[in-house]
Amino acid sequence: MKWRRRKGDSRDVIDIRGRRGPGGALGGGGGLPIPGGMATGGGGLGLLIVILIIGLQMCGGASGSLSPGVESQDPIPPGEDPQSDLKDFSVYVFEDTQDTWTQIFKTDGRKYSNAQFVLYSGNVNTEGCGSASSAVGPFYCPADDRIYIDLTFFNDMEQQLDAPGDFAWAYVIAHEMGHHVQDLLGTSEEVDTNQESVRLELQADCYAGVWGATVFKEGALEEGDLEEAFTAAEAVGDDRLQQKAGGGIDPDSFTHGTSEQRREWFTNGYESGDAGSCDTFSTEEL
Repeated sequence: MKWRRRKGDSRDVIDIRGRRGPGGALGGGGGLPIPGGMATGGGGLGLLIVILIIGLQMCGGASGSLSPGVESQDPIPPGEDPQSDLKDFSVYVFEDTQDTWTQIFKTDGRKYSNAQFVLYSGNVNTEGCGSASSAVGPFYCPADDRIYIDLTFFNDMEQQLDAPGDFAWAYVIAHEMGHHVQDLLGTSEEVDTNQESVRLELQADCYAGVWGATVFKEGALEEGDLEEAFTAAEAVGDDRLQQKAGGGIDPDSFTHGTSEQRREWFTNGYESGDAGSCDTFSTEEL
């Protein structure tokens, strides 16, 4: 994917990597440790954690705030950040996605409220969803309108999910931004069953595809980019994850959709370029 570094700091990006805060379970959610760089999980069991990522539920729960201990620690010194390229790319995707939704809302006569993008390492205390460790993967907290990402998850996508590539990573961010859009539209408030959760996640996939269509129109897609996104979407299908975990496939326990459904809805958003085509809740069969 062709991209460019943005000049200056964004007020919507909060980088607290390298600063340590208390760990703990995310209020209203949780997860198994991800095998690899962030935590040790081991074998197929560790793969179950990806049920909580990329299509991660919008996390709610106990209120909290970034602790003084987190904010008082020194940031990573300039020029000493081994993740600087990945950070800059992630920020570019976040801001480009935000620009896309700002324009879509404006065209529809709606007011768009910005999300914020929090980069952390290890663990974090959120403003509205309690504390979380990187083991839960990327997530969106509707209580504070923030997306939380530990950049080391990029390696886990490549090594554990077999979903490498910059556009696969872009899909992750665009999907979480899709949850922010759902929060602004009030879509997420009525979700309280597994089936509705599946529809919510597939809609966020579709929204990610809508953003992907804008990237295509700008001529920024490169050969293989779209396939990277397809691979990432399929890698986190409930059926694929349950199969990899060594157990049987249980459709009644699905919360994110099958690999085929995730790819289909991303494709739907990409090919239409229209957020209106992403109404997963009115479709009888997904």
